[in-house]
Amino acid sequence: MERETVIVLDFGGQYNQLIARRVRECNVYCEVHPYDLSLEQIREMNPRGIIFTGGPNSVYGEGAVLCEKEIFDLGIPVLGICYGSQLMAHLLGGRVTSAPVSEYGKTEVIVDQNAALFAGVSGKTICWMSHTDYIEKVPADFTVTAHTPVCPAAAMECPERKLYAVQFHPEVMHTVEGMTMLRNFVLNICGCRGDWKMDAFVETTIQAIRAKVGTGRVLCALSGGVDSSVAAVLLARAVGKQLTCVFVDHGLLRKNEGDEVEAVFGPAGPYDLNFIRVNAQERFYEKLAGVMEPEQKRKIIGEEFIRVFEEEAKKIGAVDFLVQGTIYPDVIESGLGKSAVIKSHHNVGGLPDYVDFKEIIEPLRMLFKDEVRKAGLELGIPEHLVFRQPFPGPGLGIRIIGEVTAEKVRMVQEADYIYREEIAKAGVDQGLGQYFAALTNMRSVGVMGDERTYDYAVALRAVETSDFMTAEAAQIPWEVLGKVTNRIVNEVKGVNRVLYDCTGKPPATVELE
Repeated sequence: MERETVIVLDFGGQYNQLIARRVRECNVYCEVHPYDLSLEQIREMNPRGIIFTGGPNSVYGEGAVLCEKEIFDLGIPVLGICYGSQLMAHLLGGRVTSAPVSEYGKTEVIVDQNAALFAGVSGKTICWMSHTDYIEKVPADFTVTAHTPVCPAAAMECPERKLYAVQFHPEVMHTVEGMTMLRNFVLNICGCRGDWKMDAFVETTIQAIRAKVGTGRVLCALSGGVDSSVAAVLLARAVGKQLTCVFVDHGLLRKNEGDEVEAVFGPAGPYDLNFIRVNAQERFYEKLAGVMEPEQKRKIIGEEFIRVFEEEAKKIGAVDFLVQGTIYPDVIESGLGKSAVIKSHHNVGGLPDYVDFKEIIEPLRMLFKDEVRKAGLELGIPEHLVFRQPFPGPGLGIRIIGEVTAEKVRMVQEADYIYREEIAKAGVDQGLGQYFAALTNMRSVGVMGDERTYDYAVALRAVETSDFMTAEAAQIPWEVLGKVTNRIVNEVKGVNRVLYDCTGKPPATVELE
């Protein structure tokens, strides 16, 4: 299917995913690519628009990351954001220098309401600034369309060449009318119809899978989480009994979760899937023994997953394809082009060099979490499964700081079960994107029953988010946290202290490791 696409060129900005997510909110398909994507590749993709992200460099510094100047001559509308705006000015003959006064945070910006980018935007609007450089002189033929008292060119445009730039970040929620600006660019300036919908995605993906698989046999890595569950049902819809789902219980699941997954997807479940459960707890514990470093843990778990799948495939017979529930944030956080690796997701950066399958199929690879949920609903998966709490593929292995042992798994399973139970009882789970308990590597002195203890501290985490790219720490009522704390220290052997994580994303990630 021919679909409209807007591409985001990543210059190292922390909001690259968020920009793509906001474009998709306009019902326009969007992908993130490295800043050095060639002009030939861009022409082949035939995008309706291009967006430059922010970045940490100075356009005039030695470490500047630059694109080809000819990109501005393609006739494709370009929107530069923050560093992207400075880059546009720099390459086209303007002047960028260190700003006399840096701007950070919420800033009142005065905009030209006649400018195409600011149609329907208030004359004075609050935007999120984060810059130490600024555009001192705009290029020839450009017009300044916004300013602040200390930033003379907070936005500029050259409509004849379809070039637009803003110094602030319209993609973050702190820019009050940012979505209006992005819609103006995507729908009005780029001329997109905004007809990319989830039902179209599901149908075209099913057709593409059938064409790719043919009469081949498919093995699906089923964890029971939202992503792998949607991938499994999507594949089942596409190829039926050619699919076998393998559920690996690696001993790093939440309390009772292995049995719950089997109840849904096993022989007694509603989906009529070929289902195999592999109990591999000891195998994973042995591989993780003595391992402290988070990235190493992720890679060990990822490789061991693949090895188990290979072994099961050999028992089944010739299997051509492996299916995984990889989603877009996994791909980007694992390192896109020259971008920084935030963390290697077990099913992306954690894959071993050699995988004994003809090909890996990742039908959800270009979707964000909320889009995966929409696809699940479109496939008829019940809401209670689609909106269940997200759970990472490496499981409790990345919710245990430091070495993973069976005893530590027991502690975090029990603490997490208590936390989730009390959250549900109190009715404060509505609106929470994710909440869980993790086990820190800190041990401290306590007193219980008039005796000294020297036990572990559990950290409770709860965040509010819609897309898992940014998140705010949730303000759980103190009486609920108090009850959870009391139960954990009384019921979970080996724990004598409970902490609450108040950090958002960024600077933290949702998971601890």
